[in-house]
Amino acid sequence: MGFLTRYQGEAYALMRIMVGLLFLCHGTQKLIGFPAPPPQIPPPMIWIAGTIETFGGLLIALGLFARWAAFLCSGEMAVAYWTVHAMRSPFPLVNGGELAVVYCFVFLAVAAHGSGIWSLDRRRRVVPEI
Repeated sequence: MGFLTRYQGEAYALMRIMVGLLFLCHGTQKLIGFPAPPPQIPPPMIWIAGTIETFGGLLIALGLFARWAAFLCSGEMAVAYWTVHAMRSPFPLVNGGELAVVYCFVFLAVAAHGSGIWSLDRRRRVVPEI
């Protein structure tokens, strides 16, 4: 058994919860200016992005409908990257889009893997026992 192999479920759950909560903060920043002032994004886009990030992040953190929420959030991050960051430069390190890329692929992994342990989906018995 490899290093930390027996804690795969717990590590995945902690990653899902923390990434969901961090994404939730991006949403509340856009919708209510907390915990930081909102970025300069035109009103229709900031409301759409803020709503997806707030509710998507919350659902992912709770592990409730996590596959669908993560898939939607992954798509939002792909759109954010290609419409905002990629216009500046093709390189994420240069265009400031690293976080959008990381969120996009982490959420894609959550969408593929599901909510795992410590989730409301598991309590609802939507997630099969492993």
